[in-house]
Amino acid sequence: MKRSLFVLPVALAVCFGSWTPTPARQGPTVSSDLVDHGRGAHLHRVIVQGDADALGSIRRGLHGFLRRELAGAAVMEVTDAQLEALKQNPLFAHVSGDLAVTGDMAISNKVTGAESVWQGTPGLLLGIGGVPGNTGSGIGVAVLDSGIATHTALDTRVVARVNLVSDEPGVTGDPFGHGTHLAGIIGGNRTAASYVTPAFSGGSAPSVRLVDVRVLGSRGSGRTSDVIAGIDWVIANRLTYGIRIINLSLGHPVTEPSATDPLCQAVARAVVAGITVVASAGNYGTTAAGTPVLGGITSPGNSPLALTVGASDTHGTIDPSDDTVPPFSSRGPARYEIVVKPDVVAPGTRVVSLEAQNGYIGATYPTYHIAGSGKNAYLRLSGSSMSTAMVSGGIALLLKAQPSLNPTQVKMAIQMGARFMPNEGLIGAGAGSVNFAQSLKIAQNGLLDNLLTTVTSLLGASSGAAFRDTGTLIDRIYDRSGIRLLRLLDLSALFQSGNLEAGVLNLVGTSNPLGNAAANYVVWGNVAGWADSYYVVWGNSIQAPSGQYVVWGNNNYSDSNYVVWGNADAANSSYVVWGNSVPGGGH
Repeated sequence: MKRSLFVLPVALAVCFGSWTPTPARQGPTVSSDLVDHGRGAHLHRVIVQGDADALGSIRRGLHGFLRRELAGAAVMEVTDAQLEALKQNPLFAHVSGDLAVTGDMAISNKVTGAESVWQGTPGLLLGIGGVPGNTGSGIGVAVLDSGIATHTALDTRVVARVNLVSDEPGVTGDPFGHGTHLAGIIGGNRTAASYVTPAFSGGSAPSVRLVDVRVLGSRGSGRTSDVIAGIDWVIANRLTYGIRIINLSLGHPVTEPSATDPLCQAVARAVVAGITVVASAGNYGTTAAGTPVLGGITSPGNSPLALTVGASDTHGTIDPSDDTVPPFSSRGPARYEIVVKPDVVAPGTRVVSLEAQNGYIGATYPTYHIAGSGKNAYLRLSGSSMSTAMVSGGIALLLKAQPSLNPTQVKMAIQMGARFMPNEGLIGAGAGSVNFAQSLKIAQNGLLDNLLTTVTSLLGASSGAAFRDTGTLIDRIYDRSGIRLLRLLDLSALFQSGNLEAGVLNLVGTSNPLGNAAANYVVWGNVAGWADSYYVVWGNSIQAPSGQYVVWGNNNYSDSNYVVWGNADAANSSYVVWGNSVPGGGH
């Protein structure tokens, strides 16, 4: 959708001359879910952003009922009339709906390479030069979900618990069962005491420390503001509990750009604080009728700073060649930014993990139960939630081996180590299916530092430290205000060959330029004849002076800005997604 705002200058003529008034400050920007909220006796939960003075007026009860205070924002309960007044009030910067968030639920350690990391790599001679094995001990992972129940496979490794669910302040444990299942995927330990089924081989990092941050209620849903409060709690307590990773296997539909989305803003605060945020892509890959959907990535998975994980289906084998992306897993691109997501995929179908005692899921769906009972029971679930937890555990292995890695380097290592899935493509599987053993090799051989230095030099940045601290490097290399297109698997291969600068120039600079082409990014395609296309992937841009993005298609003799899975021929269409734009234009 596009909205155009036309501002006409106004001149007032008076008998003493002419006078132009100072334009009045406009009201705040508003997320799309609040644009048309209706009229009547409705109550709305909203997140209002503003400066200290504006938020002070909220505390004085001038605009509605204050529910919660957040960093730079306040959570309000307002009537229709109060909401309309907020939308017109120039004191405030932005108003978002406090949307409902839900968990994305719908052989793994061999497939992801976690077992290889556990075992380590022997040296060539008397163990010299080998890589010691690790299981993630001492690394803290905060699980923001429905809680973590006591379970034999977790022993005493849940080191802290906090409940931030607004509507259930006195509830403990995991009444729903989703968070406990995730905790097992991240760090469950299959010991002699916990073993009841060969279907559970343990979590990705069976020695991690888990932090239970309860933000989802007893039926698996919660409020955006509670999740934000959970993220901010983790930031404030990260040093106390050694938290290096946040697992967000939850989300809500995207209603605004990530720059103004308060949940994505909280993710950015966590990343700046040095915490890697792993978010699920969502389970919106098809409509109810089974029709494939593009652009189903949920918030906060649409954040450029989050490592966003979709699901893969291993089909019960350890051979990666038969892996696919299941229909339910959300595909990109992300709405508004048109950023290709997910970043990677991981096994997310029929995953066996821990069952919470007396949990809602196990009681309501008894067929999901696999084995065991009481505090040592197991059930099988599917969803990008499970995939996200698997990656969080894998990152714990990386950070245990290389504790100096920052979130940007972690994200790059995970993507560079992934196995590309050509049949699923970038917007289906991102860089591909995770391989933690390969990612660890990349993280340990100094290539990430070399890449930071090389790309900093090639892009003319003044300081590599700025990239390291803010994640701007990721934006500059493969977001660039548009589609993330680097095939990091290819970069990894180029690193191994030692031709780092040539590899960066080919994949980040120009490739196959013909004639008067000025394309910034070209991967698997060609740019020719007065083409100024920024990105070309698996396609061609020919004599397209204003065609900015081409992904899996062609932009020939047209001015189409975005072409995704389709073709624009002699057309002036702004967007072409899964279709064709022929002469005559049309948005």
